[in-house]
This record gives sequence, structure tokens and C-alpha cells, in this order.
Amino acid sequence: MTVLVGYLPTPEGDAAFAAALDEAVRRSESLLLINSPRGGAPISADVAAPDDLAHLSAKAVEAGVPLEIRQISHSGEFSDTLLAAADEAGASVIVIGLRRRSPVGKLFLGSTAQQILLNAGRPVLAVKPPHR
Repeated sequence: MTVLVGYLPTPEGDAAFAAALDEAVRRSESLLLINSPRGGAPISADVAAPDDLAHLSAKAVEAGVPLEIRQISHSGEFSDTLLAAADEAGASVIVIGLRRRSPVGKLFLGSTAQQILLNAGRPVLAVKPPHR
């Protein structure tokens, strides 16, 4: 089995990776990291830099966890891409990071995390970064 983590190069993504790595160690499973920029965007802040990925890989090696990194672009909803990857990998759990948002922001913007929580056919671990 595999622990799957949706990763963005943000504090929320870092919190998700840390929780996913801990979960993979606890379960004695491998870790699959999905970093998925929107397809067709000329520049995307969602793409993890090679140095960031090397740092995450080093953390996984240090923890003794096999890590697979997939950088696949998506054209629709990211939640669909993540859930399809979870199904394909047979993930035992999905780990996602949550942003702090106001109630009004949630009302008008929708939530990728909400779609993952509602549509996942497996457990989802949702984490927040430490409060700054």
C-alpha cells in the first residue's frame, strides 16, 4: 500500500508532506507525492522546484521511506487528478494541507480540499501548518 500526499511548495504543502511521511513510517508503506500544476499555464507557482523535491527526497531517505514523485499537470479540477492518482496507486490514505480561509472566502471560492474530503473512497488526513 501507499500513502499519497498532494504537495504544493507552500507551508500547507510542507505540513502535508511531514504528516504523510510520519504516516508512511507508522504504516510501513511507501509515499507517493503528487505535484500538479494547472496545464497550459505559462508560469505556475504550484510547480515544486528541483531543489525542493531533492530536499523532500532526502527527508524520505532519512526516514527509510521509499518516495515516488509525480509532477503531472491537470486541466480540470485538481481534486479529480489527486483522487485518480489515489485509485491508480491503491493508496491507503490521502494526506492534504489546508489553508486558513475566512467563512466568506469559503462561500465564494469553493474548496479543493472539500471536494477531496467528500469524494475520496479512502481515509483523508487533512493538516494545517503551524500557526505563525
